[in-house]
Amino acid sequence: MSGAGRDAGGAGEVRIALPPWVAGAVDWERRYGTDEEKVRLTVRLAQENVEHGTGGPFGAAVLESATGRLVAVGMNSVVRLSNAVLHGEIVAVMLAQQQLGTFSLAAAGLPAHELVTSCDPCAMCLGAILWSGVKRVVCGAAREDATALQFDEGPVFPASYDYLRERGIVFARGVCRDEARAVLELYRRRSGVIYNP
Repeated sequence: MSGAGRDAGGAGEVRIALPPWVAGAVDWERRYGTDEEKVRLTVRLAQENVEHGTGGPFGAAVLESATGRLVAVGMNSVVRLSNAVLHGEIVAVMLAQQQLGTFSLAAAGLPAHELVTSCDPCAMCLGAILWSGVKRVVCGAAREDATALQFDEGPVFPASYDYLRERGIVFARGVCRDEARAVLELYRRRSGVIYNP
């Protein structure tokens, strides 16, 4: 978010800008063929976010399911942009929808999209997944790995996943979990801000 506030007419504006390091960390031409490759991308985003001090230890990406083409990336930007809803998943979905010019990644004429995230989504992000239009979600670290750092993941229950599955959203969880959990541990060692206790 490079600017936020009210203009003279009282209308507000919220803009989201990715940190400068993203340009050197993301290969936009690469096709990601496996779940492991996709999760490793999000783990790298999370790790770069921690190492550059630009946010929490969570990364995400939206890709075309069939081709593995990267559409958008996101990383936790809560503290950096002073906005409680800017979790990595939310940022990735918002930027993908902006890129494609649609409020739904399942809009007519679009290929199926998937959201890949370095950690199981929190309650807010699970809600956003429902309306985002993604058809598949791939996760790295587990909810328990985030709560071990004292992150409050909100009311997420087995029924939460059942609800989304019943609406046609497929989940693959625990992909490269150890690698993803290592970034959470890095954040803990660096005394990263736990912004939602």
